[in-house]
Amino acid sequence: MNATIAIGRKTFDLARPHVMGILNLTPDSFSDGGAYANVDAAVARAKEMAAQGAAIIDLGGESTRPGHSQISPEEEWNRIAPVLRQIKEETDLLVSVDTYKPQVAEKAIEAGCDMINDIWGLKYDHAMAKLIADAKLACCLMHNRTDAVYNNFLEDVAKDMEETLEIAARYGIEQERILLDPGIGFGKTYEQNLLLLNDNTPLKQFSLPLLLGTSRKSVIGLALDLPKEEREEGTLTTSVYGYLQGYRFFRVHNVLGNVRALAMIEKIKKAGTEHGPNCD
Repeated sequence: MNATIAIGRKTFDLARPHVMGILNLTPDSFSDGGAYANVDAAVARAKEMAAQGAAIIDLGGESTRPGHSQISPEEEWNRIAPVLRQIKEETDLLVSVDTYKPQVAEKAIEAGCDMINDIWGLKYDHAMAKLIADAKLACCLMHNRTDAVYNNFLEDVAKDMEETLEIAARYGIEQERILLDPGIGFGKTYEQNLLLLNDNTPLKQFSLPLLLGTSRKSVIGLALDLPKEEREEGTLTTSVYGYLQGYRFFRVHNVLGNVRALAMIEKIKKAGTEHGPNCD
């Protein structure tokens, strides 16, 4: 694996953890739907997350929660456009756009976004791959399926991701610009989500930077029997465990808590590397 990845104008050290702040511009997202529908409120939240340590802001214009209703590319872009443009006008923040629709991605790229976050791993529409390649843009490619039916779960996840990377290569997306996301909560049962959280070999074998997105998801709610408002400790646990497994990007709602938790585990790991087991 390369030691760094370039996203926008910034080069990220893959020895260190980096937090991506979630900014949902939707009325129906499972966690914070409607909270940032106002442009000024959304931009203020982006600035707040950056001040708390978010390295990237991830804008989403369509809810991707289970059972969500698909909206048109026009409606999705209309939600994203004013926020993206204002963030770019008022700040120097790196912005990722969470979309699987090439019509939205094309406009986002024209407006200056720094990364495309595709929950279908280029499989919804191959035009997405060509857009990303032509723009020489960073991308996060997620594992997903329409249903949770597998012959051998971990092996099938690996095969699915291999197909995604074959599409990327076919259209000319450089490997140096790709992050992979296991897609926790997408096309997987509760048990399968836990299994993939415990063993990220299906993704790690590709030697690409990994992004983990578990924030407040149902796997945490089911594991701890908690509503979405009370899943912060579970999220922090998955982030720390993910760091130990090699994840280096973390897509979360609670930026400050995750930044602190990841800084702590990084210090612990660094101490072990620098001083060894017999330090005085």
